[in-house]
Amino acid sequence: MSETVNSFSGRLSARLKTERERRGWSLAELAQRSGVSKAMISRIERNEARPTAALLGRLSGAFGLTLSMLLGRLDGMGERLRRAAEQPIWTDPGSGYVRRQLSPAEAAPLELTQVRMPPGAHVVFPASSYAFIRQMIWVQEGTLSLIEDGSPLHLDAGDCFAFGAPQDREFRNDGALDCVYAVAVARL
Repeated sequence: MSETVNSFSGRLSARLKTERERRGWSLAELAQRSGVSKAMISRIERNEARPTAALLGRLSGAFGLTLSMLLGRLDGMGERLRRAAEQPIWTDPGSGYVRRQLSPAEAAPLELTQVRMPPGAHVVFPASSYAFIRQMIWVQEGTLSLIEDGSPLHLDAGDCFAFGAPQDREFRNDGALDCVYAVAVARL
């Protein structure tokens, strides 16, 4: 589905505000729970700022949602089929990493996402992003470096890795080509 950045960004801004208001939280409460400043949350909700993957990871974690679930809620709830042309695609303005939400909203507690990370890109997700999920990644193209506890792990095309306990994680593409990987998430 081809759409302007402003249209997608506007839907994301509205979804974040809806999630906050559904819980009866003020901006200050969401800021406290997520570690994201009240001013930044306000700018995002007004569609004046585009959040990075790390920032969205903190916000979705505060809501008790995975980033995939948050992005999946931008479109229809209760669907069992999500055609390729209808899969939400989000680009991290900080790294250029592109995230495609594959699974239909009805598929929860299982989620499938495809990520395309350009050469030189890196994204850090806080431990709070993983607090209520089990996750595996399967590298489909290129190479991926994963850093946990300061220890790097190099993954090549075809490699599959199951994550352990929640912790801060850095994903890096140190290669010369795009890295494409699938993420499978199961909610606990």
